[in-house]
Amino acid sequence: MAIARIQGEGDRSPLAGQAVTVEGVITMDVRHEGGFHGFYLQQPDRETDDNPETSEALFVYTNRSAGQPGDRVRVSGRVKEFHGLTELTDISTLAVCGTGRLPAPIPLTLPWPENQRPEHLENMLVAIAGNLTVIDHYNLARYGELTLAAGDQTIPTEYMEPGPSAQALFQSQQQNRLLLDDGKGVRGPRPVPWPTGELSGDDTVRTGDRVSQLSGVLDFRFDAWRVQPLSPPVFGAANPRPDPPQRAESSTLRVVTLNLGNLFNGDGRGGGFPTPRGAKSGKQFQQQLARLATALRAPDPDIIAVTEVENDGYGRNSAIADLTNALGEHWRYVQDGNQTGNDAIRSDLLYRSDRVTTQGRASRLTSGPFSQRGRPPVVQMFRPAGSERALRIVVPHLKSKACRGAKGPDRDQNDGQGCYSHARAQATRAILHWLDALPQPGNLAGTLVTGDLNSYARELPLQLMAEAGYSNAVRQFHDCSETACKQTSYRYRGRSGTLDYSLVSEGLAGRVVGATVWPINADEPRALGYQGPIPLADDQPWRSSDHDPVITDFSL
Repeated sequence: MAIARIQGEGDRSPLAGQAVTVEGVITMDVRHEGGFHGFYLQQPDRETDDNPETSEALFVYTNRSAGQPGDRVRVSGRVKEFHGLTELTDISTLAVCGTGRLPAPIPLTLPWPENQRPEHLENMLVAIAGNLTVIDHYNLARYGELTLAAGDQTIPTEYMEPGPSAQALFQSQQQNRLLLDDGKGVRGPRPVPWPTGELSGDDTVRTGDRVSQLSGVLDFRFDAWRVQPLSPPVFGAANPRPDPPQRAESSTLRVVTLNLGNLFNGDGRGGGFPTPRGAKSGKQFQQQLARLATALRAPDPDIIAVTEVENDGYGRNSAIADLTNALGEHWRYVQDGNQTGNDAIRSDLLYRSDRVTTQGRASRLTSGPFSQRGRPPVVQMFRPAGSERALRIVVPHLKSKACRGAKGPDRDQNDGQGCYSHARAQATRAILHWLDALPQPGNLAGTLVTGDLNSYARELPLQLMAEAGYSNAVRQFHDCSETACKQTSYRYRGRSGTLDYSLVSEGLAGRVVGATVWPINADEPRALGYQGPIPLADDQPWRSSDHDPVITDFSL
């Protein structure tokens, strides 16, 4: 029977469950150790049905050893749909008929032509035209996978208002992806297969890098189209690791903002591991702390705003004390009493005491949405040495988009904002009301709201801040659109977007002389993180967190 008859024109075989016999050429053998326990079989070019709607190939699930790539074989077995993959199983006959000729690879492009997924090429040899862009490496060390697309994908609500159009674009992005796989079904492949050679601290693959000369079998597994390559593709570094941003000449104050990725220090005396979040051992904590200190010192800041610090007080064994000590002798942290809320993490402020002094006392918002839940934002005024002008800094960390426990208006409204959009909006309104009620000393230059808002740039919390007169400092210097949006701070499931902000009040906007994101973390594979399997020197900033630092320069 022709393979095309088994595949049919739909997503499922019309002959599922039936016994059949086919002949074809083995194009790829994955019966090796850790492989998929079978091989890919394709009809020779001269025997196809010339119907562009049907695939000419099957996956044969068997441990029988006969045949190798290039052999023509006869196979008898039962047709099965395995999680969307059409295959032959229960193999009763596998006979080598002689030497065949590998079919010519079918040219393939992304995005898919007419936005139609390539079911008609399932299991066939393909050759990807041009360059593809790496958009995700979350499963690189876990399953040997990289997610590729025609270009980088930005979360729609970074530049579009939430709603049906944003959701439609999200779905289109999801469909137009292709995984580069490693031909194995094992967890934790070592060495990590990509980039070609072996992933290491000095040979990384960053999102934005290019992949070319990719050819192999177009496979479908775990609800994703993927290529099992016949030979390694070519990697091109299109997004090299950047140096720390230089200060503007007129800058008199630099603020660095970073989500620390759960900095927990056990009992603060070397024990108490594993912790509820973050490091699982004292050694991991020391690696995490060293990398964070390197990343935070490198831009030469005067003030540091951080989120996801362990909420364990302000004593000498606290996590914030350990971070301050790691930064160096001139660094101090802001203390605000015991009103830090009941969450496991909190936000904090640190400053260089030889460059900056505090003005007045720090405080937190502990009323409204922050009275029983949430992470109370902290506020403190600072004055650069030699200047009479003061800057007020507020550090919020709003509720995440994770849907656990979401009820009523906090459930996903299918508008692109995820869960808890309502809670984030309520918290934003409370913060704005609080800011309006704070004292306004005569030397106040303005207010900076900086931290992790867990909201992309066109979502409701940012709209509320804009309506209140707070502008996005990074967007004063770097535009964002569907075609170009480089300045983002986070990456989730293959999409980049901004969660971490510097928002400046109306009177302060004219004093911003530079604002940027330093892309040291989100673009790097998590395999290089302090909990990852690939060693990296402790004095390196790469993948010190999963968020990128936001850097803002002021002339006060």
